[in-house]
Amino acid sequence: MEIVLFCLVFIVYTLSIIINVTIIIVIRTEQQLHKPMYFFIGVFSFLEVWYPTVTVPGLLRGLLLRLKDISFGCCMAQFYLHFALGATENFLLVVMAFDRYVAICKPLHYMLIMKHRNCLMFSLGAWIGGFSAIIFLCIQLSQVTYCGPNKVDHYYCDFAPLVKLACSDTRHLETLFFMMSCMVILLSFLLIIVSYAYILTSILKLPANTNRKKAFYTCASHMIVVLIFYGTTIFMFIRPTSDKVRPTSDKVHINKMVSLFPSVMTPLLNPIIYSLRNQDVKMALQKMTHCMEDSYTPFIAVNHGRSYRGCRGSSHYRAQEPEGAQRHLCHIRRHTKH
Repeated sequence: MEIVLFCLVFIVYTLSIIINVTIIIVIRTEQQLHKPMYFFIGVFSFLEVWYPTVTVPGLLRGLLLRLKDISFGCCMAQFYLHFALGATENFLLVVMAFDRYVAICKPLHYMLIMKHRNCLMFSLGAWIGGFSAIIFLCIQLSQVTYCGPNKVDHYYCDFAPLVKLACSDTRHLETLFFMMSCMVILLSFLLIIVSYAYILTSILKLPANTNRKKAFYTCASHMIVVLIFYGTTIFMFIRPTSDKVRPTSDKVHINKMVSLFPSVMTPLLNPIIYSLRNQDVKMALQKMTHCMEDSYTPFIAVNHGRSYRGCRGSSHYRAQEPEGAQRHLCHIRRHTKH
């Protein structure tokens, strides 16, 4: 069963990394995608490369090689990075929902509000906020006294299994973690719901002959991803403390299974929903694919003393002037009226 799980998780993880890296490359290289919405999608894909990488390689190593040991320092680093990147994802989802709200509800002010400088500030604020929110809790958790057995009942260093191993009083940590989870998760979820409520209201006011149906389906698909992500995170972190820290054996297995969704599944679903269903991204991917295919068969076009090299289907060619051609063309121009 561990080999079967290894194959499934490895395939999903590899696909998510490949797709997210491809989206980053396409957005960076294609000029038509240099817009605020695609800028945030690129930042989000960059996050989705690192978020599963914190926990999934350790899971794969444990399933395949049965190597399940981890040092205390690496455990604390994994805990910090996992929750910091998770908080950053919450804040980035809020920023992306705000971007869609401005684009649909305030289209005339969109380029003023979402100019490049503001986009950089929004994305940087999400990263700084995510990595700052968890620092104090991680420091407090690292100073707790732990006693045996040193077995974390999870596939990564989660908060509840670590607190369960502590010998000292951890009620203040449990309260702090619950408050932080409510502030980050519930507040972000509420802001996203409010943004999409305004978006839905604006879409319903559009005339019937416009792209109202397309906009509605786009927002609905975005909300599906949001509901999957927040449904699992709310179930895992915003519950009574006793259920998380001292769960029964059945609840432990359920927690492990549910935690696979935000760690493994959503990094694969997010680029599919946000990017691969987008017409501009599809066209950019097709253009890049054709150019890569045709790069193996160079195309040369010769016209009036000039040779052009490039890939078929592309409008970008590099002119190569033969020796003396530029002088010959200048001589012709001097003897013509136009």
